[in-house]
Amino acid sequence: MERKHLCAALLLWAIVCFVLPVSSDNLLRVGLKKQPLDVNSINAARVARLQDRYGKNVNGIEKKLGDSDLDVVSLKNYLDAQYYGEIGVGSPPQKFKVIFDTGSSNLWVPSSRCYFSIACWFHSKYKASKSTTYTRNGESCSIRYGTGSISGHFSQDNVQVGDLVVKDQVFIEATREPSITFIIAKFDGILGLGFQEISVGNATPVWYNMVGQGLVKEQVFSFWINRDATAKEGGELVFGGVNSNHFKGNHTYVPLTQKGYWQFNMGDFLIGNASTGVCAGGCAAIVDSGTSLLAGPTTVVTQINHAIGAEGIVSMECKTIVSQYGEMIWNLLVSGVKPDQVCSQAGLCYFNGAQHVSSNIRTVVERETEGSSVGEAPLCTACEMAVVWMQNQLKQKETKERVLEYVNQLCEKLPSPMGESVIDCSMISAMPNITFTIKDKAYVLTPEQYILKTGEGIATICISGFAALDVPPPRGPLWILGDVFMGVYHTVFDYGNSRLGFAEAV
Repeated sequence: MERKHLCAALLLWAIVCFVLPVSSDNLLRVGLKKQPLDVNSINAARVARLQDRYGKNVNGIEKKLGDSDLDVVSLKNYLDAQYYGEIGVGSPPQKFKVIFDTGSSNLWVPSSRCYFSIACWFHSKYKASKSTTYTRNGESCSIRYGTGSISGHFSQDNVQVGDLVVKDQVFIEATREPSITFIIAKFDGILGLGFQEISVGNATPVWYNMVGQGLVKEQVFSFWINRDATAKEGGELVFGGVNSNHFKGNHTYVPLTQKGYWQFNMGDFLIGNASTGVCAGGCAAIVDSGTSLLAGPTTVVTQINHAIGAEGIVSMECKTIVSQYGEMIWNLLVSGVKPDQVCSQAGLCYFNGAQHVSSNIRTVVERETEGSSVGEAPLCTACEMAVVWMQNQLKQKETKERVLEYVNQLCEKLPSPMGESVIDCSMISAMPNITFTIKDKAYVLTPEQYILKTGEGIATICISGFAALDVPPPRGPLWILGDVFMGVYHTVFDYGNSRLGFAEAV
């Protein structure tokens, strides 16, 4: 693969990303079109029609969807990084390709008044004057995503999803899209499926209006994402129910801990059969269909990338900590100093009256604007990571020399600035499984499932499915289970009962 294609692929994987008539039982389904990871063939892909006729609701009651063919508007899969599909806005409907994103809550599409952003010239634009159901709003707004931002103003119009029409939907006409991400993106806009609590301008999300207008019977939607590179269908998004053809066994449900994102409490995290110790007491996690990879704290992602042999950028600050302060940190831990106080006692962090301040490496910009950190000290951050690593090794009764050598090796595996790490494809079979614990149940990812491949033959590039993301308190630390996880585990977003369900996908 040419270098420019690799760079484009890495940028797409960093995107925080990201229908059919209703049947007789009000089940709305979205098919996902699967395309191979060949950049040159993306434009030649065709929309596929799914023939599945049966599904079941969240309570497990089998029910027939109807005898007529479903009018499937497929979502296309571009480089396993963007899953998008077509919707219509206005009357008559103006067509747009959108990411269906559970990590945000607003619908936005480019505006015909977007004059000064290059991205708008490459995508479909909404023309209010062409719609008979348009209602002016005009309130200005902006949204920040992981790799870019958009700004514009609110408008109101009907939104068509297949043959289903959501009336009087408030959405954003984007008049500025300054990020290069949106220039190369295959999608025009984003349709958020998160909660209204994180909706910019408190606009009512499309999903809320589907429920409120009685367009779906069950207050659930579910994702099946097909990661089989040879398959024609990329997966399926079902509004109003669950398709039993795409999972086996029963879903395990976990309650939401906070509304906004689809957030829940995750338990211990294992590399191979060894606990990292980081989430033994619980970690916040969200399921996000708009994020391609699995994102987590730099501390843990570095351990994973070291274990699988992924190569990132060397952190000089981290190595400095090991060489100059390693023994001091070791002695403080051995003497019984609490881990969260070690770095301040070593003089590398300071106490701001409420918590120890670190730089909180931000390899991905949070969706919400956070207040600036008081102390941007790289050595403090490196120290805090070293403490976590050393503490875990202490529990395994390793010697000081071996622990310092191990931490130094981890420093060499810190991810690149955008969070990605490249791996030797020939080593996949020797890599460990990675396990997430959710409600005391193990959710295992094999190397074949968490490594992403692009290119063919000697040009094949393998990329670690784990990216570094440090979200500061109080919202973080936070794990983001993106498409890599959702491709292995069929996910039910149960809005009515405020919970998430996971089952092995088939």
